[in-house]
Amino acid sequence: MLNTTKTFLRALSGETLPVPPIWLMRQAGRYLPEYRATRGEAGSFLDLCYNPDLACEVTLQPLRRYDFDAAILFSDILVIPQALGQHLAFKQGEGPQLEAIRDASGLGKLSVEGIHDTLGPVYETVSKLSAAIPSHTALIGFAGAPWTVATYMVEGKGSKDFANIRRFAYGDPDGFAQLIDILVEATTQYLLKQVEAGAECIQLFETWGGVLSETGFKRWVIEPTRQIVANLRAVHPDLPIIGFPRGAGLHLIDFKNQTGVTGVGLDSGVPLDWVAENLQKLGPVQGNLDPMYLITGGDAMLAETRRILDTLGNGPFIFNLGHGITPETPPENVEKLVKFIRNQ
Repeated sequence: MLNTTKTFLRALSGETLPVPPIWLMRQAGRYLPEYRATRGEAGSFLDLCYNPDLACEVTLQPLRRYDFDAAILFSDILVIPQALGQHLAFKQGEGPQLEAIRDASGLGKLSVEGIHDTLGPVYETVSKLSAAIPSHTALIGFAGAPWTVATYMVEGKGSKDFANIRRFAYGDPDGFAQLIDILVEATTQYLLKQVEAGAECIQLFETWGGVLSETGFKRWVIEPTRQIVANLRAVHPDLPIIGFPRGAGLHLIDFKNQTGVTGVGLDSGVPLDWVAENLQKLGPVQGNLDPMYLITGGDAMLAETRRILDTLGNGPFIFNLGHGITPETPPENVEKLVKFIRNQ
C-alpha cells in the first residue's frame, strides 16, 4: 500500500481502514460564519476565487474546525470558460451568468492559448495550500468535467431541463465535439498545473451527467473523462483521480471500467448494497450521505451514517456527502458527524 500517513491517500490506493477518512464537498462555504466574513472582505465571489491569500484562508477554515482528512482547493468549475474567453458573472440570487454559446458558430471566441494568464492565481492558491495544510491532510485539486462545464457554457446559466445543450449535442454532434475537445484540452492543462503546484489528488465533478441518454453518457461523459485521465497519467502515472458522475446510476460500472479513474464518488441515490457488491470491488468509493441529514442532524443523521459505514466500511472507502454542504447546515452538526465517524 501507499507509504504515507495520509489516510485519504491510503484509502484511494485501495487500503481498507478501520476508520475511513472524511472530507465533505463544499466543506468551505456559506454555512461557516468565518467564510461569510472572508467573502465580505473579498468582494465578489470571483474576487475570492482569484485572491490566493483569501482562497487559501477559506480552504483552511473547515480544517481548523473539523480536522478533515483532505482539503480541496477553493475555486469554481466555471473559471475554465472564463479563461477560455467566455464572459462570466455571478449575480446575487441568480447564480452564474455566461454569454451562451448555442451552436458551433460561437466557438470561435474560445481559445485555450493563454488560459494560464487568467488561472495563475488559482495555481498560486494551490501552492500556498500545499505549504499551509497539516502534514496529515491531503490536498485535492479539481475541475468540472467537460459535459458539466459545457452545460453552463451552452445554457448560459443553470438549467432544469438542459434543452439547449442536449439539442446542440444530439443535433450537431460533430460541432458539439469541438466544444468538448476544447474543454478536454483546457481542463488537462489546468489540472496539470494544479498538480505541479502541489495537488496530490484530482476530483472531476460531473454534476449533470445524469441528464443524458445512455448513448450521450458514453460519448459526452465517459469518453472525455477517459481522455483527461489518460492525459494526466501520461505525465503523472500514479496520480489518484476521483470521478464524481452524479446521477449516473447503473452507468457507474462502465464509468469506472472505461475512464481509468482511481475512485468513484457516489451521489445519495445510489443503492449501497449494490455498490458494495459490484462497484467497490473495482476500486475505492466515496460518499454518500444526503446533505439534508446534515441539516436535520440528530439520531436520523447518525443512523444513516452508521448504515453507510456498515455497508461500505469493509472495502476501500472515503466518507463524504452525496452532494455539497448547503448554506443552511448548522456547523455543530458537521462536528457531530466527524466525531461519530472518528469514534466508532
